[in-house]
Amino acid sequence: MDKRQFGKSDLWVSRLGLGCMGMSSGYGASDDGESDRFLKGALDAGVTFLDTADQYGIGVKGWGHNETLIGNVLAGSRRHQVVLATKCGFVDPGQGTVLDGAMVNATPAHIRSACDDSLRRLKTDVIDLYYLHRAQKEVPIEESVGALSDLVKSGKVRFIGLSEVTPATLQRAHSVHPITALQSEYSLFHRKPEKEILSTCRALGVAFVAYCPLGRGFLTGQYRDISALEEGDYRRLLPKYTGDNYTQNIKIVDAVEALARQKGCTPAQLALAWLMAQGQDVFPIPGTRSLDRLKENLGATHVVFTRTELDQIDRAIPLGAAAGEQYPALFDFEV
Repeated sequence: MDKRQFGKSDLWVSRLGLGCMGMSSGYGASDDGESDRFLKGALDAGVTFLDTADQYGIGVKGWGHNETLIGNVLAGSRRHQVVLATKCGFVDPGQGTVLDGAMVNATPAHIRSACDDSLRRLKTDVIDLYYLHRAQKEVPIEESVGALSDLVKSGKVRFIGLSEVTPATLQRAHSVHPITALQSEYSLFHRKPEKEILSTCRALGVAFVAYCPLGRGFLTGQYRDISALEEGDYRRLLPKYTGDNYTQNIKIVDAVEALARQKGCTPAQLALAWLMAQGQDVFPIPGTRSLDRLKENLGATHVVFTRTELDQIDRAIPLGAAAGEQYPALFDFEV
């Protein structure tokens, strides 16, 4: 698969990465044996950019489960095949799900200890890209990034990133230590990054990593009945997928399906190709547990739009078309 330089770093990653959270939490039951086989299949298919976090597994399979899963797959000869990204900044509430008790901890002491724990679970001596999962209002971003910088100096981390921060916070952080990547939700369901954060990233030379690029699966057209989702699937709690908001947002799915038919690709491929068309510095990380879906997603790298087609998509699904907030108020940690 085609690779691109990642920000101003010396990392080169596959045009599409893989968001690994769903193999451990968030989207219903999963099987570790199947996840192991899937991850190996993804590497064989040319995916070289894996995204995880210490938090993935919380309330379901346990804190750190996703890192352990990936560490077992990469142990030995596979590690050199990937750019490995993980995150710190949340602390385990001990029980429940991430939406009913998780706390943010971006103190230097927590960042240092979390990094050591992640290195152990991932069975590696260096993390290629280490994100602060969420900034903490009570901790100056300069202190958090200072701790991340120290991890780079110690050789435990190669490059650092942030997730879901404001442009002002990104600029402050970048003045302490170069930020290689900013990760935020971005899709035809959530175009907020276009308002300001994308331009800030470009001014600083920061790669933009788009999580949930398929609108948490809804842009594929698979989930027209929200009640069909498994119990424990946290999409049931997100404002965009409930009540009148969902009634409004299903119109976006209809538009994507119509545009995909016209283009001769699947809805998922259209949504991912649109994101990649937003710039060479935009790196989507769709999550899936199915090799068939993975191969479908990778097919998006061959979908190319004309300017006229991009304008048509923009008219059909303009900025601000989606109804509902990104997260419930409890989980709004943007600083």
